[in-house]
Amino acid sequence: MEKVVLKAEKREVIGKQVKAMRRAGKLPAVIYGRHTDPIIVSLDSHSASLVLGRLTSSSLVTIDLGGKEYPALVREKQRDYIKNRLLHVDFLAVSLTETLHASVAVNLVGVSAAVKDFNAVLVTNLQSLEVECLPTDLPERIDIDISVLARPGDGIRVRDVKVSDKVRLLDDPDTMVAVATFAKVEEEVAAVPGAEGVVPAEGEPELAVERGKKDEEGEE
Repeated sequence: MEKVVLKAEKREVIGKQVKAMRRAGKLPAVIYGRHTDPIIVSLDSHSASLVLGRLTSSSLVTIDLGGKEYPALVREKQRDYIKNRLLHVDFLAVSLTETLHASVAVNLVGVSAAVKDFNAVLVTNLQSLEVECLPTDLPERIDIDISVLARPGDGIRVRDVKVSDKVRLLDDPDTMVAVATFAKVEEEVAAVPGAEGVVPAEGEPELAVERGKKDEEGEE
């Protein structure tokens, strides 16, 4: 995996003064973690936005703060959708020698014969999977081949998902990840064991790392 590095500077600016800092091209952020007290920092807004825009919620990024590196995951991004710009980023510092729990996005690949030849509807029950692994083994996404869905009614459960032997799936093995069903989704999905609550996939999952966060500041 390519090492992604973001250079940061410590900052003293908080509260209403942060607006002026943003106008000067700086992006406020905070680094915190199990073994790291909260550190308020700033990044170059333009370069950071380009990098963060191509990362998933389970991508490992290194924050270079005055020569000291903090391996981290993006915990939260606050965005101004009207002006299409980032306002603030939370980074969760992690230990490269300790396993963590995280949510990793499901990425469906391939072509389902059930959809192509039988006019079935592909319905996704899980948009992400919970995993446990070392930060360096954390996948950016989990690819699931839907070509195994040959006929309507065929489904893929958690136990069918293939991942690295360095990654442990935490979801119930019997939980349905995706199913090829008939157009009347409500009726057909209800008949598939383990597919209760199936909904179409949408959105990007958020990181779900079990770590406590200390209050940073009341700057927003």
